[in-house]
Amino acid sequence: MIGLALKLIRDELSEYIFANKRPTDAILAEDVVLHNISLMESEAQDLSDKIVITLVNTEEESTLKNTSNVVKTTNGIKYVEPPVFLNLYILISATLGQDLQDAYEFALHRLSLVLQFFQAKKKFTVQNSPFTTISNDDNISQQIKDQIKLNVELYTLTFEQINHLWGSLGGKQVPFAMYKIRLVNIQEASGNEAPIIEEIQNDSFVINQI
Repeated sequence: MIGLALKLIRDELSEYIFANKRPTDAILAEDVVLHNISLMESEAQDLSDKIVITLVNTEEESTLKNTSNVVKTTNGIKYVEPPVFLNLYILISATLGQDLQDAYEFALHRLSLVLQFFQAKKKFTVQNSPFTTISNDDNISQQIKDQIKLNVELYTLTFEQINHLWGSLGGKQVPFAMYKIRLVNIQEASGNEAPIIEEIQNDSFVINQI
């Protein structure tokens, strides 16, 4: 589910960036990628001149922990562990190109487009995301598609947190924004089924006293 949620965000963002780029900006829709930004300086990975979406943290939504573990089915009821609702923290980085003299300016412009995109659209579902490839993927059940309901908000870091973040990523800082995505639903489908109780039999008896 985490991968699907971020893929939906990537698909919608890439279409917006490509449609609103400046004529001199050579970025393509496929240059908005899900990847580990810590590999930016790796020779094996070419993450230059791209918009990189990286998952940096997951957090359980504690306010939704106490949900029922009983689900009604056609044959009775099913006992399942309640779902885990996650908040995802994603880092969106505008990396610099190698051959452009004004690479930093282009990166700042792309970051501005990212901010504009999420300012205009904060809630994401498969139904309101026409550019995502998830909607046409027959390998994903309709139930899973319906469960994807994301709320995105800008998350502001302190200077100390920024320093720790990029230090842990091991790379040079580039223009970026952090977003918090609520709520990703994680639940195992297995569980124990039980039939509906239709009759209660009382086997107690009364002893007559003489």
